[in-house]
Amino acid sequence: MITCGRPHDGKAMRRRDFIKAIAGSTAAWSIAAGAQQSTIPVIGFLNADSPQGYGRQLSAFLAGLGEKGYVDGRNVTIEYRWAGNRLDRLPAMAADLVHRQVTVIAATSTPAALAAKAAVTTNIPIVFETGGDPVQLGLVARLNQPGGNITGVTQLNLEILPKKLELLHELLPSARVIALLINPTDSVYAETQLREALAAAHTLGLDLRVLNVSTERDFDSVFADLPLLRAGGLVIGEDALFISHVKQLAALTVHHSVPAVYKSREFVAAGGLLSYGGSGTDAYHLAGVYTGRVLKGDKPADLPVQQATKVELFINLKTAKELGITVPLPLSGRADEVVE
Repeated sequence: MITCGRPHDGKAMRRRDFIKAIAGSTAAWSIAAGAQQSTIPVIGFLNADSPQGYGRQLSAFLAGLGEKGYVDGRNVTIEYRWAGNRLDRLPAMAADLVHRQVTVIAATSTPAALAAKAAVTTNIPIVFETGGDPVQLGLVARLNQPGGNITGVTQLNLEILPKKLELLHELLPSARVIALLINPTDSVYAETQLREALAAAHTLGLDLRVLNVSTERDFDSVFADLPLLRAGGLVIGEDALFISHVKQLAALTVHHSVPAVYKSREFVAAGGLLSYGGSGTDAYHLAGVYTGRVLKGDKPADLPVQQATKVELFINLKTAKELGITVPLPLSGRADEVVE
């Protein structure tokens, strides 16, 4: 028996082969696209505070990152983790970033840096930003040779505490008693701050009264007791607790009519009288640059810890007027910004 239609069968086979080839190409393209997408690096951005009030610092970080060619959403992804002033949340957040196997962790506060270092047991690099001494904090062994998988940026904050006392004295020359707010449970900062403040007070001929605050619940009672000390002004020390409650501290100084100085612009923006400290935007910019360098393949062990040397002075003239304080022109002239 002679069968017909073989030529048509050949065409059908060629058609099937063509469809298979297209399907195979599509699958291969999908796999390649997925592989390409998976190679986009991920930055785990960890911070103890909340994004409100951190716009300037975050913009500076992204600008530093951009200088190394990385733009969020284009060739890098940033996973943000804000603890919202809840320091107890940081360990779990850091552990989550490790679980997600991010490419690098940018820990942009002292509590965040400590939490990241404690959580990372793999080779995930860490770039920190801190206001303290990274060696004292146990973040690195040496500034010039950090070693391991961690490096970062430190600000001039602890070193300039005596200068804060000088500024307050310049603004309040008749005040003979100044109070210092510190956290006595801080084994890293408290002793150093107290020693430096006492030395500076002695040089200026001032009587320094120390106020101890270890929890948020202590704030109200301490400020209520300030009149008993007859303190003419208040220096707020360096501590993670104070960083996390800067707006509350500013509000308390306004409510109790206390001339006070702290380290951050946020304090003045919230009504505090003076701020003097390392530039947060400068430090975040440098941290962004270092994060970009790590993404490009530089090892943290080979990147010396940088020190953001720029310091900033902010004055709230509105608060000064409400307190009946006249800001000397030389002092206001040195300010980076005044709030009218």
